[in-house]
Amino acid sequence: TNSVLLKPASSAQHAASVRATAGQSDMDVVFADDAFAVQMANEGLLVPLDRATLANAPDIIEGAWGKGDAYVAAMLGATTIVYNKDTVATPPSSWNDLFDPKYEGRITIGDVSATAGWQFLAALNQMEGGTLQDPGPGLAKIKPLAQSAVLLHTQADQVVSLFERGEIDIAVWYPDRAGVAIKGGLPLAVAYPQEGAVGIRPTISIPKGAQQQELALKFIDTVLSVEAQKCFSEAQVIGPVNSKVVLSDDLATILPSAEQAGQMLFLDPAEMAVVMPDWTRRWQREVLR
Repeated sequence: TNSVLLKPASSAQHAASVRATAGQSDMDVVFADDAFAVQMANEGLLVPLDRATLANAPDIIEGAWGKGDAYVAAMLGATTIVYNKDTVATPPSSWNDLFDPKYEGRITIGDVSATAGWQFLAALNQMEGGTLQDPGPGLAKIKPLAQSAVLLHTQADQVVSLFERGEIDIAVWYPDRAGVAIKGGLPLAVAYPQEGAVGIRPTISIPKGAQQQELALKFIDTVLSVEAQKCFSEAQVIGPVNSKVVLSDDLATILPSAEQAGQMLFLDPAEMAVVMPDWTRRWQREVLR
């Protein structure tokens, strides 16, 4: 038997630790959000995952794999639409539905500093024909919505309070957070826009210098298995990356189907990191004024 030492930390702390011990990591497996996984991969700090050694690799959605298979998503979050099913009669089916005048003053979207904020802006910008270097079309589209929103939320918890107090009918938010609120009794529902929700990838990887690479691969293969993926989904209300997972009925209405997961927009965090300062400046200048 092998004993496992668990070191809980944030993605930023894990990345800093891998960087500090470059090529001689004292960790064998690292969990981190994809923004940090991309940084580690670009700095050559990760061992590429050999799909041939992972029995579950063929069942994993393509969007879960990092560039050069440097890492793989262990689960799937998203920025999508959450609404109060008691007050919204027709479930929204498109990002454009959020611009319906009936939601004026009854909606919250994320501030550009929040994941839900910049990801929603990126989705709109792509729909409007913008590029990463030119967010103008997205900013012009989002402006009226941002100005009529009850709140430009900066933290996920703020949205729970707004729904609880009945101050909003609809939000750009996260299905896992909505799922927890639904378990807690709020009458919420999740909709995935036909243009594709924006994917969020908590990843798993092997740092260079890991002492137990073979065991690390076995561990990752186990994490990617149908059993483990189903367990994550049920416990955390988060989407599976294994396409063979069959979700329970109540989770199937909250989490993305394999088809919806396949339609998701996955943004390269390294590319986003380059443009975010400019997007933030322009948001403050063109949207908030």
